[in-house]
Amino acid sequence: MGSKNKLKRFKENETFKNVIQPGREEIANGSFALKGNWAEHFGNDNPIVLELGCGKGEYTVGLAKQAPDKNFIGIDIKGARFWRGAKTALAENLENVAFLRVQIELIDELFGESEVSGIWITFPDPQIKYKRTKHRMTNKNFLDKYRRILHPEGVVNLKTDSEFMHGYTLGLLHGLDLEVIYANHDVYKNAGSPKEVLDIQTFYENQYLEQGKPITYIQFKVN
Repeated sequence: MGSKNKLKRFKENETFKNVIQPGREEIANGSFALKGNWAEHFGNDNPIVLELGCGKGEYTVGLAKQAPDKNFIGIDIKGARFWRGAKTALAENLENVAFLRVQIELIDELFGESEVSGIWITFPDPQIKYKRTKHRMTNKNFLDKYRRILHPEGVVNLKTDSEFMHGYTLGLLHGLDLEVIYANHDVYKNAGSPKEVLDIQTFYENQYLEQGKPITYIQFKVN
């Protein structure tokens, strides 16, 4: 994507009512007004579901269409990517969609205790090298952050093409004695996966499927 196109998208994001872009100072000093008050943004008390590393926002938008009784927030630092999802949501009058431009490791500074009912992690970078362990989105530090913002009955969903990420996460969950509700190492070949896992496909997922890669899925609890 050219720099001019990126700048154009950044400018458009500033005009979108469904895009929130807090500054680091606002987050650091605890003055982010929506923390614990996301119901005010959506105008209702419906459950809130996050997509972390939302990319183009396909899953955020797709889930919002399937579940109009829930609110969905796509989170990514790359605003030029989720511009597509934000624009689509506005064009289709999806009032239960928002996008938040922020680094994912700050999410516990942006949501109140038990404010979130579900989390989706879709095709994250598996960060295979050992020195990158701290960046894996299902490592213990991230799980602790999810625990702080998730409702006690909330769940985390991991969908990935990485067998390494799938195995690493399962091993960690078992080691921490956390509940694995469902796990499948090839969702399109093995029956039983939830509808939202099969019916929504991201841009990258389509590429992986064309390459013949199996798509894995885990649903688990952190509380």
